[in-house]
Amino acid sequence: MNTNSKIYIAGHRGMVGSAILRRLQKEGFENFVLRSSSELDLRNQNAVQNFFEAEKPEYVFLAAAKVGGIQANNIYRAEFIYDNIAIETNVIHACYLNKVKKLLFLGSSCIYPKNAPQPMKEEYMLTGELEPTNEPYAIAKIAGLKMCESYVRQYGCNFFTVLPTNLYGPNDNYDLNNSHVLPALLRKFHEAKINNEPFVVVWGSGKPKREFMHVDDLADACFFLMQNYDKTDSVNIGSSEEVTIGELALMIKKITGYTGELHHDSSKPDGVMRKLLDSSRLSNLGWKAKISLEEGIRNTYESFRQQTVFAS
Repeated sequence: MNTNSKIYIAGHRGMVGSAILRRLQKEGFENFVLRSSSELDLRNQNAVQNFFEAEKPEYVFLAAAKVGGIQANNIYRAEFIYDNIAIETNVIHACYLNKVKKLLFLGSSCIYPKNAPQPMKEEYMLTGELEPTNEPYAIAKIAGLKMCESYVRQYGCNFFTVLPTNLYGPNDNYDLNNSHVLPALLRKFHEAKINNEPFVVVWGSGKPKREFMHVDDLADACFFLMQNYDKTDSVNIGSSEEVTIGELALMIKKITGYTGELHHDSSKPDGVMRKLLDSSRLSNLGWKAKISLEEGIRNTYESFRQQTVFAS
């Protein structure tokens, strides 16, 4: 890509898409073609094809997706598999038909088997059963990854997939019913502090280990790969920084300044007990994450507090 290249970021208002947009703008890119979900329903095949035929983007970041935490994945199973497969099918096929030079598809680390060896290498995909709570979403993301691989093999397209670890940062979802663990805890501790609540309930035992990455690091990795990676193998993107959910809760408790107690609700699901990516394929290319977890959470909490809905 050069700064005059025509770039389409699908999902540019979401956490990942907006971070990619900020990263490219920082580098001087300015020829973007952008559509909100109200302007272009990516589940509509005709609308997507008409958009690509009219705009002819050269480079595409496919960051649009229906996403959520354990509860959302478990409740809205049909929506998660239908919406994501429809989005991926329409955009990837339109990229092929309209001769897009390069497509980066945002997959997910949840595609790996629930009992995969740790840390998880890219080749572990499809070697075992998936985690049941997010199986529909994972299957949809696997389908997108396999679509990219298939279009490469049959048509010679320059498509590839990145597999990010758990993300957080600006424009995250803080809905307590549908969000991921880190933003949910940020909101819980913040509101407990404001309301002088005696304790905060954390779902599960607190024992599972998770890897977290600031979304700005992910955007930097995506930019790096779009510029420097010309293979078709999928690429893990992780921070290699691992904490238990209990440790994460204590860190957020400290950052928010909450002084009450922390209670674990063991009746709620833990999910898999450990999920760490092997990011050696990416690090061997010369890229590593820069934002530490504590620094990233502090920055995220400041941006969270500035949002009028939750302002203290």
